[in-house]
Amino acid sequence: MIKHHPSNDILMRFSEGNLPASLSIAVAIHVEMCPVCKKEIAALEAKQADNVFAGFDADSEDSFDAGLFDAITADDAIDEIYEQAPITVDVKDKTYTLPRALTRIGHSNFMQLGKLARSRIDIDDGALRASLLHIDAGGEIPEHTHTGFELTLLLEGEFSDEEGSYVPGDFMMLDGRHNHTPKTAQGCLCFTVVSSALHFNKGISKLLNPIGNLIY
Repeated sequence: MIKHHPSNDILMRFSEGNLPASLSIAVAIHVEMCPVCKKEIAALEAKQADNVFAGFDADSEDSFDAGLFDAITADDAIDEIYEQAPITVDVKDKTYTLPRALTRIGHSNFMQLGKLARSRIDIDDGALRASLLHIDAGGEIPEHTHTGFELTLLLEGEFSDEEGSYVPGDFMMLDGRHNHTPKTAQGCLCFTVVSSALHFNKGISKLLNPIGNLIY
């Protein structure tokens, strides 16, 4: 069962269309996987619609510009509706089907570093970096904190850290207040968004910190 969800503020901003693109993608993926948040988003969007059309009188000639109405009704174009074929990615010996929100967005080849592999999502979102992150069975990310925020959305598989264990659909937002060491027994694929470099805390992994801004 999904235990970790976007905050009420994030859901509200998503319904208003006011989130950065990378975070909007993450929420869209989570909503696709989580019936609880799907229901919440439907209610928020209905409320937004009520607010937009509050005071609108469809029978009043002053409520709608006649020229605009004529232009809309004169357009006989029909939007093409089509099914998007599922997109899969292969990492090591595993094949994963990507969520619908990622089927029309490109991504780079996976860059492998030990048991970790990362594919950058092809989206320009300012300082935010969105990626697919794969951890092989038995792998872990060394203990670290965050100089900005880190969103991790588990797509397939499992992982755990000092706070507990996670299932597909779990949506975790962390920042400099958190230290953790994600590890997986069976392997996992995640969608991640970070706003700045990770900061590694212990052992030889601390050697990565000087180049952290280059690899986040």
